[in-house]
Amino acid sequence: MKPLVAIVGRPNVGKSTLFNRLVGQRIAIVEDLPGTTRDRIYADAEWNGRIFSVIDTGGLELGGEGDFGRQIAAQVQLAIEEADVIIFLVDVRDGITAADREVAEILRRARKPVVLGANKAETPKLRQEAVEFYELGLGEPITLTAISGTGTGDLLDAITEALPPKAAGEEEETPGIPRIAIVGRPNTGKSSLVNAILGEDRVIVSDIPGTTRDTVDTEVEHDGRRLLLIDTAGIRRRGRIGVGVEKFSVLRANRAIDRCDVAIVMIDAMDGITAQDVHIAGYVHEAAKGIVIVINKWDLVRERRRELEALNDPDAPISLVPGETPAAKIGAQDQDQLDAKAFTRHAHAAMKFVPYAPIVFAAAKTKYHVGPILDHALRIYDIRHERVPTAKLNEVVKAAVQRHQSPFIQGRQLKVYYVTQAEVNPPTFVFFVNDPELMHFSYQRYLENQLREAFGFEGTTLRLQFRARTREDGDERGHAQRRAARSRRE
Repeated sequence: MKPLVAIVGRPNVGKSTLFNRLVGQRIAIVEDLPGTTRDRIYADAEWNGRIFSVIDTGGLELGGEGDFGRQIAAQVQLAIEEADVIIFLVDVRDGITAADREVAEILRRARKPVVLGANKAETPKLRQEAVEFYELGLGEPITLTAISGTGTGDLLDAITEALPPKAAGEEEETPGIPRIAIVGRPNTGKSSLVNAILGEDRVIVSDIPGTTRDTVDTEVEHDGRRLLLIDTAGIRRRGRIGVGVEKFSVLRANRAIDRCDVAIVMIDAMDGITAQDVHIAGYVHEAAKGIVIVINKWDLVRERRRELEALNDPDAPISLVPGETPAAKIGAQDQDQLDAKAFTRHAHAAMKFVPYAPIVFAAAKTKYHVGPILDHALRIYDIRHERVPTAKLNEVVKAAVQRHQSPFIQGRQLKVYYVTQAEVNPPTFVFFVNDPELMHFSYQRYLENQLREAFGFEGTTLRLQFRARTREDGDERGHAQRRAARSRRE
């Protein structure tokens, strides 16, 4: 599990700029697929041989004067609870502000390493003036200019020194059983789903303290199979609700996603699919984990539809998805199916990057469709561990290339010589080609779709890697082809 580093501080001190600098690219806005743009606040960074995750809290805003203290305390406390190291960023040009003092007071009480970064120190005079930040009681301020990168090396040195040792905090996972994480925004029904799973026809084997605070791993049994349930419920607490606090749901979700094989992404049907739901599903996809999308509280949608029908309003919508047929014009039996289909189309449109994810409509409180959720998760776990025979894999890819040739790039065309499955969990395929630079993203997506059509792979990301073929690769390919030919003859 990668260590987590959170950047905290008041607005406009340069947190997002520093985030982009640490992760080495501008990804405050990123386009994953044509026509799909989504903002991110989480990415990995590497320095001094250590890889760690960085969380940007740049989207958080403070409220008015009256609730200033409550909101800043809630936001910073959530970062403190999850992070291994805190970067407290201040603005040298503004000097120490009341907001800086508020954050510093919270950080001094926390038992977490804090690296104090004094940003916007472009001149020698400003760097000298940074000494006033010693007053915050958080150690030596490291002067830097995030926009140009000056001083960020010193900051990264301090971060890697403060990180826990590589073996620290790592629990020995129970080997050989699926690890299923339940993730999602606050109040989407994660706790209700956990309670439903641990209820009837489920046997609790043991409780294992989790590696993340307020998270508990529980071994359960479903249809004769043991699995490890990673519960991330409890992100929102009474008295800790403030502007932007929901952004921090990615902190716990990130930890759980890192450790799981399959993630169950909970979505509140009454809210529809929000930007934060898309964020969390995106993290599952980027981490190459299995995914099940659960549209929870479907019973409340039914109740709402009955209320609309009782009003006998011919213009009343039948679902949360706009533009559908009015309720009065269709039969009650067809409404469930049409509503589910409409919501499914809505989900696929909002999360185009996971078209392979199964969608389950459920009501965790009433245990409606709880069994199918786990059935999907376990099936996806099994799929992620399947190996495709090399001979069959190459037959499929060869036929796909013959049907649709790759585009020419500067007069050159990609040639695929040989394919092999290098890993499982996630399924990883290595393509040996003449030049990986000739692989266009659209052609890569075409090859992935061909693999899915031939071999399934429901609910899981596929990793496709492209390497230039060497002489040794060619020899190995020849050996493999001869072994496959002998096998067919036999």
